[in-house]
Order: sequence, then structure tokens, then C-alpha cells
Amino acid sequence: MNVNLDPNAGFCFGVKRAIKIAEDELDKSGNLLCLGEIVHNEKEIGRLKESGLQTLQNNEIYNHPETKILFRAHGEPPLTYENAGANRMEVLDATCPVVLKLQKRVLKSYHEMQALHGQVAIVGNKSHPEIIGLNGQTKNTAIIIETIADLDQIDYGSPLRLFIQTTKDKKTLDEITELILEKYSLNGMKFPDFKYYNSICNQVSGRIPELEKFCRQHEVIIFVSGKNSSNGKQLFKICKSVNPESYFVSSKSEIDRNWLHNKQSIGISGATSTPVWQLEEIAEYISQF
Repeated sequence: MNVNLDPNAGFCFGVKRAIKIAEDELDKSGNLLCLGEIVHNEKEIGRLKESGLQTLQNNEIYNHPETKILFRAHGEPPLTYENAGANRMEVLDATCPVVLKLQKRVLKSYHEMQALHGQVAIVGNKSHPEIIGLNGQTKNTAIIIETIADLDQIDYGSPLRLFIQTTKDKKTLDEITELILEKYSLNGMKFPDFKYYNSICNQVSGRIPELEKFCRQHEVIIFVSGKNSSNGKQLFKICKSVNPESYFVSSKSEIDRNWLHNKQSIGISGATSTPVWQLEEIAEYISQF
């Protein structure tokens, strides 16, 4: 049996940076608070927990005054910084530079739309921490588009600025923008004041064609990801569309040997939140079959 690791899999830049910041602090002090899961991967969180990383929820901030707290790569809304400041906490800000840049663009568009009585819309998962952080730049007034039905919230007689979650795909952005333009046209707006921005991370979008190629090269794909990873769900859909014999697992215990029966070529890939060490662990486990 041939077992191959996807050479393009592993942490994205933003996650690598956040974990490095956490590891450096843990090496110095042996403990660190993190607001929310540092990465949507249970195994990596467990590894860091053993080194002293403690995950907090927003409502727990005030239980830890005058301590250091890590803000993860997903980014936080302005209110979170205010709360940490009020609690005299030292913030280690690990917000991904790509997300930080997007937050600034959303904030700029929010002020522009305020002056024009317009709207800001963001395509993404409503409960995702990145979306919560982005919406915070608009004082939580942005229209969050998670499904087609959410387009009904838009006023097609007013200006609009549209963004998309960094881990989404270009196909989704194209479909949404086309529908919005159709609705403006139906409303009699042939030349609407509508601008949309491809705010998808280049590292994420660049992985898709390589992942498709990797999936075609193997009989079976084992895709490793945390169950809460939005990027993992997105990339696994791509795997499944290219290779029907693709399977989503979060640990080696979930692997069914029947998937690999009489198969010679097995590919191991994962989300941008999946560590390489976990992919290697899965590959070694399968190689023993």
C-alpha cells in the first residue's frame, strides 16, 4: 500500500504564527490564556493544553484580571479589546495579518456606507469567530449572508459593499454577487452603487487546484480535520467532489479499514488548521495495515 501526504497540507501562515506566539509565551511562563480555541483542531489544542494553554470564553475574561491573554488568528471585534483593557489584561494579538487587513477594509467601508446611507454585507458563517470580529467593525450592523435566503435582508435601493470570509471559496462569491446584481436589476437599478471585494485568503484559494490534483492521483483520500473547522468542511467538499472515496476523520480511531481494502494508493490531506504531525501520525497508522 502506497501512503502519501499532501505536500500542501498543514497549517496556514496565520495559524502557524498564532501557535508560535503561544509556544514562545508558554516556554517563558508555562501558562497562557487564549480567548476561544486557538485552532479548530482538538488534537493540537490538547497538545498545547499539556504545555499550559488554557482556553477561555468571552464571559470568563473578568475572572482573570491583570493577566496575559492571546487573541487567536481569527480576529476579535473592538469590544473584546475594550473588555480586556477594562480588565487590565495584556493582549498578545495573534490576529492573522490577512484578517487584520480585511477588518480595516470593512471598517472603512462601514464609515463610507454610513455617509451614503448604505449597507455592508459579509458572506460567511454567522457563528464563525472571524465573522463576529468583522461584524464588530460595523458595530454589528453588517448583513451576514450564510444562505441565499439572507439576500432578502439587503435593500436593493441603497448602496452596498460586499466582503467574504477569508476561508470561503471564489465560486460562492461569484454566485452571491451574480444574484445581488440580478436583484438590483429587477429593482430597476441598472448601475447600482455596489462594490464587492474578493477577500478570500490567497493561501486558501491557492490550495484548491492543488488539492483537486492530489485527490485525482489517489484511490482513497483520508481528510483529517477538526469537526469545528470551517475550512476543513469546505476543503473536504472539494475532495469528495473530485474523489468520491474521500473520508473525513478527526483521529485515527475513526478510520474504517474497509475503506482501504484492496486499495494501493492512499492520500492523506487536511485543513489549514490541521498540524503536519497529525497527518504524519495518520499516515504511519495506515501504513501498518
